[in-house]
Amino acid sequence: AVTEGMKEIQMTLVEALVLVILVVFIFLQGWRATLIPLLAVPVSLVGTFMLFPLFGFSINTLSLFGLVLAIGLVVDDAIVVVEAVEHNIEHGLSPKEATFKAMEEVSGPVIAIAIILAAVFVPTAFIPGITGRLYQQFALTIAISVIISAFNALTLSPALCAMLLKPKVKGSGPLQKFYDWFNRVFGRATDGYVGMCRVAVHKSFFSLLLLIGMVVVTGCFSQVVPSGFLPEEDQGYVYAGIQLPDGASLQRTRDVANQAEKLIMATPGVKFCTSVIGYSMLSQVANTYSAFFFITLEEWAARKKPEDQYGAIKRELTRNLGGLSSAIGFAFSPPAIPGIGTSGGVTFILEDRAGKDLDFLAANVTKFLEAARKKPEIASVSSTFRPTVPQLFVDVDREKVLKQGVNISDVYKTLQSFMGSGFINYFNRFGRQWQVFIQAEGDYRINIENIGQFYVRNSQGGTVPLSALTSVRNISGPEFSMRYNLYRSAQINANAAPGYSSAQAMKALEEAFAESMPSEMGYDYMGMSFQEWQAQQGVSPMVIFAFSLFCVFLILAAQYESWSLPFSVLLGTPIAVAGAFGALLLRGQENNVYAQIGL
Repeated sequence: AVTEGMKEIQMTLVEALVLVILVVFIFLQGWRATLIPLLAVPVSLVGTFMLFPLFGFSINTLSLFGLVLAIGLVVDDAIVVVEAVEHNIEHGLSPKEATFKAMEEVSGPVIAIAIILAAVFVPTAFIPGITGRLYQQFALTIAISVIISAFNALTLSPALCAMLLKPKVKGSGPLQKFYDWFNRVFGRATDGYVGMCRVAVHKSFFSLLLLIGMVVVTGCFSQVVPSGFLPEEDQGYVYAGIQLPDGASLQRTRDVANQAEKLIMATPGVKFCTSVIGYSMLSQVANTYSAFFFITLEEWAARKKPEDQYGAIKRELTRNLGGLSSAIGFAFSPPAIPGIGTSGGVTFILEDRAGKDLDFLAANVTKFLEAARKKPEIASVSSTFRPTVPQLFVDVDREKVLKQGVNISDVYKTLQSFMGSGFINYFNRFGRQWQVFIQAEGDYRINIENIGQFYVRNSQGGTVPLSALTSVRNISGPEFSMRYNLYRSAQINANAAPGYSSAQAMKALEEAFAESMPSEMGYDYMGMSFQEWQAQQGVSPMVIFAFSLFCVFLILAAQYESWSLPFSVLLGTPIAVAGAFGALLLRGQENNVYAQIGL
């Protein structure tokens, strides 16, 4: 997934560079003038790469994402220099004199632009937690490239202007005709824009109302656009699991897993399937009635059809596995950041904070699941908590053990070897170290009545059957007991419904908790959901944006030596933010970390 993502970003870098070349060439209308800004791109990018080791950065998707956006920024300073030099050449100065005069005019703005752009991005580098790490590489990549670009515009670009730029001579070929047509169209557009600005200046009251309206629209958009943390991405693989009735044997689980494998491999877009019998990825517990599947998908280039896309494959897997009559089957996504949690979606932890018995927790888990399933934001919700797994309880009669002269530890060791296995020792053979375990044959472990065929020695050297020292009874209880923050807990896994974000799903679960749970119960999050919850409780993106704007305001105020002029620059921000939120809304996307980085 990482390699494929890098390839896509590299292709995006090339596409961005081609678009920049095209736009610059059309506006500057000459290969000499076009070459100077374009040389700023490799200089800035290579310079940025050189500083990566100093900050401990690697070339990853976030840093390359920053470089993609930086391509459009690093040419700005050089374009300003070229335009200023060409303007002076058109007024009769030689290229060298025009360059000197241009640098006297634009050095201040070039430096100011670089400082302002760095001031926008640098504050985000000091955000703590995982959100800060996601912001940091992107922000510092752009800030470094912009500063290097400004240094390039003040040094290399003027030298190239003096060497390469010449007075323009109007040609007569087809390219000149295109230039003339473009200049006419662009001139009309410029005149229309200037006319609109003239009206806006004369009708300042209506302009102020329009600005206030855009602020209101931005606020409305921010409430309508769903918020999230990290989007669910196509990482090239997906998880699946099956769960048989409580207490089902490992052999039965293996048979059902074989059926599930056939259904998985028959799903379009699936390449490989690896099965782990007797293990649940969601609870990370080994038992006899669960199985886990690691499903590798076809290469991205081979999955161009809609039915071969990640979301469609996952839905098809869930539908196919749901058809199993002997087990509950489902597909689920891996965590957005590998290593943080075991699955995507929301991982909600229900806690018994009063320390009551198991029945209290079981009853509240059932009540909570019923309330959560009524929420439209929740597509599916389940729990790994299994409170009624059928079990056999072997009760050792200590009085009989003492009367028979048997060591109590020998009884438990023999029970362990019969019901499970016991470690004996290590031995070396063939240049390797091997472990020795003792275990009863499978046929003797099927029936608990065979416990009478196992013996322990007493202090006189005689043998005593285990059946004489123990009694067996059927009980039901949990397969495992989960403790989270020292509380007895139950893990809840939920997936957001289509059109809803993970943040909305988390809020819906919290509402279900408030509606259905008593005061003795509490909740928490785990995995990626915990990181998202911490990000919500930590530094708000609005605080980050406000601090960045404040830094820009101070720099502009120092540059213009005025406290009022910077507002004319900054008041355009709500319009830009409204456009960004509108684009997210139209595309049905959420306001996640990547969208906030872009803003």
